Amino acid sequence: MLINLGMYESMIVEALHPGILFYMSGLLSLLAGLAIVNLHNRWQADWRLIITVLGWLMTLGGISRIVLPQVAIAIGSTIYSGRAATVVAALIIGTLGAFLSFKGYVRRA
Repeated sequence: MLINLGMYESMIVEALHPGILFYMSGLLSLLAGLAIVNLHNRWQADWRLIITVLGWLMTLGGISRIVLPQVAIAIGSTIYSGRAATVVAALIIGTLGAFLSFKGYVRRA
């Protein structure tokens, strides 16, 4: 994302318009979130809690995009109002992805 920052910024702007793309992103987020919550709803105080929280956030985000699209667009437009927000989002996604990949593939003794 950091290498192609301009492309991702234009994709975010395009995705924050009401229409089928916004609805489909909400539907897919809802389905993926429900799958994670259904299969991995563990509220233990360790690193696996991140997966559960991400599942619930995806579920709530999907519901909000389907039921209240104007509110979700307003929130998304506020969050992604500048280049710094896109850089921060890319760093968070990259760090979280690296951490979960490490935890998921580390060899257990």
